[in-house]
Amino acid sequence: MKGELKPGTTFVWRTGGAKIHSTLHTVEPYRFFGWTGKTFGVFAIHNWTILEIDGVTTVTVEESMEGFLVGLIKKPFNKKLELGMLKWLELLKLECEKNE
Repeated sequence: MKGELKPGTTFVWRTGGAKIHSTLHTVEPYRFFGWTGKTFGVFAIHNWTILEIDGVTTVTVEESMEGFLVGLIKKPFNKKLELGMLKWLELLKLECEKNE
């Protein structure tokens, strides 16, 4: 990250071999976290929502992508995106259980 954990802060990361330039747009600790990202003609918006109701925590992840590349290979792209989200949710679950 290039700065504090707050909206407007930028960071660069890699996934699937692609380098992604991202900017935080929402940071509300323990509730909402989101960013936008760009790579190779693809623009993405990614949002996490964390809700606790009656002692049960629910995490919702939403992501949308647009761009030339996404339009060309939409079906495999969506499948890979779904698998990636499941992986990140599983990693979050493991980390939370480790800290119980």
